[in-house]
Amino acid sequence: MAMIDRRTALLGGVAAVAGCTTLPRRDGVRDPSRFVTVDGGGFRRDGRRYRYAGANIWYGAWLGAHTAYGDRARLGRELDRLHTLGIRNLRILGSAELSPLKNSITPGFRDRTSTYNVDLLKGLDWTLAEMAKRDMTGVVYLTNFWEWSGGMMTYLSWVNAGRFIDMNDPAHPWPEFADWNAAFYTNGQAQAMYRDYVRALVSRTNSVTGIAYADDPTIMAWQLANEPRPAGSATVALPNLPHFYRWVDETARFIKTLDTNHLVSTGSEGLKGSIEREDVVLATHRAGSIDYLTTHIWPNNWSWMDAGNLVGTYETGAAKVADYINAHIRMANTLGKPLVIEEFGYPRDGQHAYDPSIGTTYKDRFYRQIYAAVEADAARGGPLAGSNFWAWNGEARTPHADHRFQRGDLGYMGDPPHEPQGWYGVFDSDQTTQAIIRTHAAAMAAL
Repeated sequence: MAMIDRRTALLGGVAAVAGCTTLPRRDGVRDPSRFVTVDGGGFRRDGRRYRYAGANIWYGAWLGAHTAYGDRARLGRELDRLHTLGIRNLRILGSAELSPLKNSITPGFRDRTSTYNVDLLKGLDWTLAEMAKRDMTGVVYLTNFWEWSGGMMTYLSWVNAGRFIDMNDPAHPWPEFADWNAAFYTNGQAQAMYRDYVRALVSRTNSVTGIAYADDPTIMAWQLANEPRPAGSATVALPNLPHFYRWVDETARFIKTLDTNHLVSTGSEGLKGSIEREDVVLATHRAGSIDYLTTHIWPNNWSWMDAGNLVGTYETGAAKVADYINAHIRMANTLGKPLVIEEFGYPRDGQHAYDPSIGTTYKDRFYRQIYAAVEADAARGGPLAGSNFWAWNGEARTPHADHRFQRGDLGYMGDPPHEPQGWYGVFDSDQTTQAIIRTHAAAMAAL
């Protein structure tokens, strides 16, 4: 695994820029209208309102790496499939901390040292370059609250002599994992390491295109983290709220000192990541440094329905989903900022239904509900501007009968390493689900 130090990361691709005078410079972006901006509570790009159908494909940089674990040919095929569906925005992982925690993806973008993985950074370069060819935009998240890509707990383990290495599952026990992880917001050493990486990535120049990341309109937004939250329990979260709010605002402002062209978002789940209090969601997103609201919707994870009894519980869950969406539309209107449902997921038809041969009747109903809500609000000029389904599995198939990820597996899926492979992702063989996505994408493009 090739590694580079921070200075090299900051200067990556400079030689390419020096040899090409037609590329945009840091002090003179050629066409500012190509960047996604916020205007009147919505997004704007190319001089008009920007709305989109999107997907999550966290593993893009791994496929884009020119290494034994990469597969650029597959990346091209997956992007072509998504483009054909009408997908125009991808949410991708721009960091992964090499972790002592199990269920974490390897390799990572960085370890505890000041050297970063040049292969993965070039994999991200390649992914962004391929997205640009297809006129896709991307949201790049900069760490993770959860352990499957290392995340905040890994930063804490590095500065606390491995104290947290036995906490390997974010769901068991709950809310202890999230409560312990919330120490990140008061740990100056952990935050400094995170900021070093953020500085290097945001200041990077793409080794494929020669364009500085800060000047690349392919990037729609930098995102502070995947699903940051003040804590798991209210007991820990309430006294931690000032620290959490400060981290959100100060980190977002720090990013904007490095890059004045791109939006910044939190990556929050919304109410479920905010001890289910609207005042916490509003306070988290009120800062001027945060450009838009995000929310995630997981009926199965939140016990809003029973995967073993979809016939009897789907409608109850659907009603809660509708209320959840409406609550976030109301909050976005209060703040006058756009809203994106940037994660939503539903299982296949059954309690342990992971194989692509199993039906998607109820999953398809859920996708229709999400998409109908987005289309309706967008059509009336509301704040809901886009969505990203979780997630694209494409042509990947697990080789394991138990559908569990094993370190060293190269068939990356949208279902991350800590989850059953095939649980929520959309396969290239899921024709009915893809038809729903395609119809929605066409409707958004027509608005």
